[in-house]
Amino acid sequence: MLTAHIIKTIQSLDKKKYRQKYNLFLVEGNKIIKELPTSDYEIENLYSIDPDNLVFKTQEIEKILPADLKKISFLQHPKDSVAVCKIPESRILKDVSIQLILDGVQDPGNLGTIIRLADWFGIEQVICSNDTVDVYNPKVIQATMGSFIRVNVYYTDLEEYLAEYQYPIFGTDMNGENIYETKFPEKFSLVFGNEGNGIRPSTEDLITKMITIPRFGRSQSTESLNVSMSAGIILGDIFSKK
Repeated sequence: MLTAHIIKTIQSLDKKKYRQKYNLFLVEGNKIIKELPTSDYEIENLYSIDPDNLVFKTQEIEKILPADLKKISFLQHPKDSVAVCKIPESRILKDVSIQLILDGVQDPGNLGTIIRLADWFGIEQVICSNDTVDVYNPKVIQATMGSFIRVNVYYTDLEEYLAEYQYPIFGTDMNGENIYETKFPEKFSLVFGNEGNGIRPSTEDLITKMITIPRFGRSQSTESLNVSMSAGIILGDIFSKK
């Protein structure tokens, strides 16, 4: 039974301080939830309006009413199930060929889309500055469409991390070398900056080379591209050359 205390606790997980307090986050929708048993994520509680659509050998599923689902869901139109999951211990992967680095990305949709892109292109890790939006934000989790399960996201002090990084670091900016003329090595990091301010100066000082997506429009009046859109274009070009 969903008590008022349980509902209040789950509702509080939309805020980072309560996710950290309880060490829990929410995953919504059967499509993503069905992938959890084969991942490193542990389910604390599972609530569904139709448990028969979820088959878990080791997980008890609590049946709830659609009205209760609306109370614990962060979606405007919740469909089926909600899983309350434990936040795993943070770790960093040491030996990856290509990784993305996010310097102050604030929009949950952008982070979720970038994680999804990383998964699509087989990139195992995304390194984030400490002020980048929390990966366990419900909007980020939803935007990843399950890709958060397969991509390691690690938060750290970028200045310290990049100072010790041994491979080339490419930064994305409006001014830089044309990506279509850039040769990328086997191992490198690709940095994307904040939506409004770009890459901060302390990070930029540690970048090996700045690259840019050239504009082909006749008017040349578009100021910039959305950061997740830029990531998609750049990754598409990098992997087309492999």
